Amino acid sequence: QVQLVESGGGLVQPGGSLRLSCAASGTILRIYVMGWYRQVPERQRELVATISNGGNSNYADAVKGRFTISRDNANNTMYLQMNSLKPEDTAVYYCNAKDIKRDYWGQGTQVTVSS
Repeated sequence: QVQLVESGGGLVQPGGSLRLSCAASGTILRIYVMGWYRQVPERQRELVATISNGGNSNYADAVKGRFTISRDNANNTMYLQMNSLKPEDTAVYYCNAKDIKRDYWGQGTQVTVSS
């Protein structure tokens, strides 16, 4: 089993920045990709960014140029640096990890972008 714990969410003004963290523990050696997803209650959970074991990253069009995903393998932690935040970025952000059998999810952290 893999446990994922997100942190770093909060309330920021438009144009501000936040850095989210995801700490992974448990049986993590079989994980081959990790990522961040976000969800508003009335909408589907959507992909924000992914990063492979080799460090290759992909981003949703809505966040390209503003968000950066990174991974610190020594500390089993993944990050999402969010800059130039917009009100439409408001959502619960979830950490995700995949192995050959299943997906693992964190509990989510709330990000609210508002004046």
